[in-house]
Amino acid sequence: MPKTPGLEVRPDKSAPVAVVATLFFVSGIPALLYQIVWQRALFTIYGVNIESVTVVVAAFMLGLGIGSLTGGWLSERCKIPILWVFAAIELAIAVYGIGSLPLFRWVGGFTSQVSNLQLGLVAFLLVLVPTVLMGATLPLLTHYLVGLLGNVGRSVGLLYFVNTVGSAFACLAAVKFTMPVLMMSGTVQTAAAVNVIVGVGALLFGWRFRPVRSKLAEEPQLPAFSPRQPMLAPGLGAALAAIAGFISLSYEIVWYRMYSFSEGTDAKTFPFLLCFYLLGIALGSIFSRRLCDASNTPARRTSILWLLLFLASIAAFIVAPVLMHGAALGRARWTLPFLVLPAALLGAIFPFVCHLSVPPDRKAGQLVSVLYGANIAGSTAGTFLTGFLLMDRLPLVSVLIVLSILGLTAALAVLVVGSLSWSRSLQRMALTLAAIAALWILGPALLDRFYERLQLDRTGIAADERFHDVVETRSGVITVSNGGIVYGGGVYDGAFNVDLKNDVNGIVRPYALRALHPAPRRVLEIGVSTGSWAQVIVHDPQVEHLTSIEINPGYFQLIRRRPEVASLMRNSKVTFHIDDGRRWLVRNPDAKFDFIVMNTIHSWRSGASNVLSVEFLKLVRLHLAPGGVAFYNPTGSEEVIQTGLSVFPHALTVQGFLAVSDSPLSFDRERWRHSLADYRIDGRPVFDLSNPEQRGLLERIVKETPVDDRASLRQRTAGRLVITDDNMGVEFR
Repeated sequence: MPKTPGLEVRPDKSAPVAVVATLFFVSGIPALLYQIVWQRALFTIYGVNIESVTVVVAAFMLGLGIGSLTGGWLSERCKIPILWVFAAIELAIAVYGIGSLPLFRWVGGFTSQVSNLQLGLVAFLLVLVPTVLMGATLPLLTHYLVGLLGNVGRSVGLLYFVNTVGSAFACLAAVKFTMPVLMMSGTVQTAAAVNVIVGVGALLFGWRFRPVRSKLAEEPQLPAFSPRQPMLAPGLGAALAAIAGFISLSYEIVWYRMYSFSEGTDAKTFPFLLCFYLLGIALGSIFSRRLCDASNTPARRTSILWLLLFLASIAAFIVAPVLMHGAALGRARWTLPFLVLPAALLGAIFPFVCHLSVPPDRKAGQLVSVLYGANIAGSTAGTFLTGFLLMDRLPLVSVLIVLSILGLTAALAVLVVGSLSWSRSLQRMALTLAAIAALWILGPALLDRFYERLQLDRTGIAADERFHDVVETRSGVITVSNGGIVYGGGVYDGAFNVDLKNDVNGIVRPYALRALHPAPRRVLEIGVSTGSWAQVIVHDPQVEHLTSIEINPGYFQLIRRRPEVASLMRNSKVTFHIDDGRRWLVRNPDAKFDFIVMNTIHSWRSGASNVLSVEFLKLVRLHLAPGGVAFYNPTGSEEVIQTGLSVFPHALTVQGFLAVSDSPLSFDRERWRHSLADYRIDGRPVFDLSNPEQRGLLERIVKETPVDDRASLRQRTAGRLVITDDNMGVEFR
């Protein structure tokens, strides 16, 4: 029986399309679970500052891109049946997955001091094998399905759909079951088990069917405009795939910033958002199969591409005002389904471009791999340009408008190089230019008071009130009310205040250092925030030097503007570092402190367990000098207190703040009284002792500040969860 040269040998009863689709659907589940866990594990090792996040995400993308090109190369040259190759890939991923977390910890143990460039290389090498294997599967199975369907667009659309639906399902599974119940280690083991099931299934189906002739060998007579002849030049197709990847990933970054802020950086926000985003991509992919059948003339192909880009740009922008309305009603998460429409329109572009650019012959898999690689390269560029550069230089509203205008500009470019008549092309150009003008002129007005409305249900500000300050950097968003209350990432983060006579921010607690330690000469502060705590600590006469770590440089902009704390930036006793607190401790193993202070974020926020876990507290313990004290905010979480008690033998709380130490702890109120009586900030006494009211206030503070000992804390927190890096505390509970 004649065969087309270079094509794989097909089974006698070629595995039905439904079988291939089912296998690829299930394989999408572990791929997403691995991504969630591995990124989290790498962030724990190398920090959650934006530089680490960017290089880790880019490493994943780069591995997928290389895998795509590898899969394309294999699809043309490999003599082994494709399903067997796919099975081997799934089993290899399972083997790597089982040992991945111990491997990450082992490598992280001796690469903690690397630069950001070296970090990118280390992260890339750690995920190279599995991401290359994952990236290779789409070109391989595309090559297989094209032989069954004779249509590249329909093949890519189907595979993209089922795999992305599997990933969307994995997002829900991660939030509701694997992360809270199985933890990170159990999630990885579950993912590996699913890989094994898929691999064994592919082996069985590949073994069952014997070789037959492929549809590609039949050489049917096709019209001149058939997709057998590429409708787009390879370079143009790759450019469109890259643009689609850039825009899609950039919108994902922007949407995550919006929803994360509106939800107070709840750890579950990202998986929920990713679920709806992937669901939209999946629906767009399956919808593109109809578009491939309908694109039977050059003019119609041009119209479809233009319409996808045009509608996606408008729909992506509309998500923001929808979210503003939902957040103002306290229902921000209810608006997540609105992401499906723009994501679907964006998701339809890549399979359609594949349909237009790749003829269904023996090189289909290899050519699709090039387009897929271009799509991933565009996504990687979106990570750097949007997440790392634009978000640091433009307000989020402006970034959203720029992205929408970029999508509309791409739609204009399609009209320029397309095959529409001049009259129709001019009509669509006029409509596109009108949309660009409307976004440029009306966009800022439509998104006026953006952050105020996203925070309305959590701040109690008036419906028409504006924030006094809004600082946006690539590290996050900080808002300040007219009353000086600060919100980091949409959640209360303190106030600009060092006045004990008007204690609106619990500022009594940093003043209490002297009650816990007789001479805290060297102090480390993790989390500068408003600078109020640092201002109090650095003015303690016993403090010789304060080292302050802050992950978001935007706080320093605010500190310079506020008279209460502005002098902090000029104080020679303090050294600031912009870094992740955990990473700084790892990188400075010899640094020892008498006091380590952390005004920690809420225990349920994303990444909170990185600075609350047993592993982190053991790291803190190594940096305490003899008799040293760690003093941090449990934010009312009994799990946080229980974790501290499990690591340190001595503990107590001061007005809710947990103090832990390897040495016996006591709260010396008499020493504290003398300290407060002598305290001066910027030369001004904290208490005017000639004023009877202020003398009485000082005495009340010293006598009435609540202190709970270890025994009462142990009784109160008995049976509570001990937070570890693996179980992530209450982030997903």
